[in-house]
Amino acid sequence: MTIDEKEQEIIDEFSELDDWMDRYAMIIDLGNQLPPFPDALKTPDRIIEGCQSRVWLDGQITPEGVVLYQADSDAIIVKGIISLLISVLNGHTPQEILDAKLRFIDEIGLSEHLSPTRANGLVAMVKQMRAYAAAFAR
Repeated sequence: MTIDEKEQEIIDEFSELDDWMDRYAMIIDLGNQLPPFPDALKTPDRIIEGCQSRVWLDGQITPEGVVLYQADSDAIIVKGIISLLISVLNGHTPQEILDAKLRFIDEIGLSEHLSPTRANGLVAMVKQMRAYAAAFAR
């Protein structure tokens, strides 16, 4: 599935929910579905700067040339947000990740329904995921 197709799937799922409390519940559920993040990877170099909560992100490139991310957060909403980003970007090439518009963020209204500090954290998460992709693209 392409990044655009994954984004459209998220947009479609969120469009079925009118109430933002239901959307937050969906985001929390997504965060709860993240695979466990190894404690050994919870190191200072994996903490995303700019997030109010603590968010750890690790990215690896596979022999097939696609990026796989894993993450964790100590805040349930933030954990759900990083889970959304991972579901869209995981398994794609560094160039596909760098080219991704991530339109779903605005189309589901995510950035406008976050506090300013969480919105800044969202930007920081995207920036760090792109930084991994850029490093792997070399």
